[in-house]
Amino acid sequence: MKKLTIDDVARKAGVSKSTVSQFLNQRFKYMSEATKDRIAAVIEELNYQPNGLARSLKQNRTHMVGIIVANIDYTLSIHCIRAIESELQQHGIQVIICNADEDAEKEAKYVETLLARQVDGLIIFPAGQDGSAYAHLVDEAFPLVFMDRLVEGVSTQSLLLDNEMAVKLAVGELTRQRHERIALLTLPLGEHSITPRKERLGGYKRAMEEAGLELREEYIVSATRENISAELERLVALPQPPTAVLAANDIVLAEILKYANRQSVSIPDQLSVIGIDDAEFAHIYNPVITTISQPAYEMGVQAARIMLSCIEDKGANVPITYRFVPSLEQGQSVKTI
Repeated sequence: MKKLTIDDVARKAGVSKSTVSQFLNQRFKYMSEATKDRIAAVIEELNYQPNGLARSLKQNRTHMVGIIVANIDYTLSIHCIRAIESELQQHGIQVIICNADEDAEKEAKYVETLLARQVDGLIIFPAGQDGSAYAHLVDEAFPLVFMDRLVEGVSTQSLLLDNEMAVKLAVGELTRQRHERIALLTLPLGEHSITPRKERLGGYKRAMEEAGLELREEYIVSATRENISAELERLVALPQPPTAVLAANDIVLAEILKYANRQSVSIPDQLSVIGIDDAEFAHIYNPVITTISQPAYEMGVQAARIMLSCIEDKGANVPITYRFVPSLEQGQSVKTI
């Protein structure tokens, strides 16, 4: 059987070969709905399969985008990746997903590997904070989108939560319930002080100050996942222990809930809890945990659309930082004092 070509589709649809090519590449700007419908019907009738390799060589494109995630365990990462993959697939682009495990060197190797695979663009949840690691991508106007984190000295399209607003919402909910002794638990700061951790800590300090509450350094906990439990033991043993804790992300929240179960700490009777990041387990825990949700799926969709725009208009995009608005998801984990 003779292999179908783009010429066969064009003849049967009564349009030019270039019009079919525009259709296959999702460029509908100057194409009528009737023409689109006619070409789609012919493609379906003939069961035409475009030659992907030939198309990639001709366009100097692979129709692949690399996603390098700093930590695939985060709820945000999972939801964003799902949205990005779904949106790009609708435009004929496949994704390659790499997990850097918060390791800047591992991320750098993935960047090299994906560039060698000639991906059309990169969406990165940066593990590193060294701007020079991304300089060559920016200098070459390579399609690059950052998610969840900023890197000092790097100007590119970036999408992340309004982290200070997220903490302000949490502290506001706790103070409405008359809590004054509020602790913040976060993963390590220091050299690991990525954007959300820094901004959420800054937001906590400002929110406490604005609420007229005493800022106690012993209530600010920066610890590894493995040490969260020990830090909670220290907090509850204080002469004036906190009445509420704010988990700076879903991993910290999980460790707080594990500790509460092991030590039979009643939430919210003995300790009120709010978590940032809308982890699924927060909704099935008893009681349901109050969370500050970020629109992760919406962020992923927007990242994919920005990437498509960067690919189509390489070098024409002005670097913009997009901030997404958090929302309070009411549970039963906060007690009124």
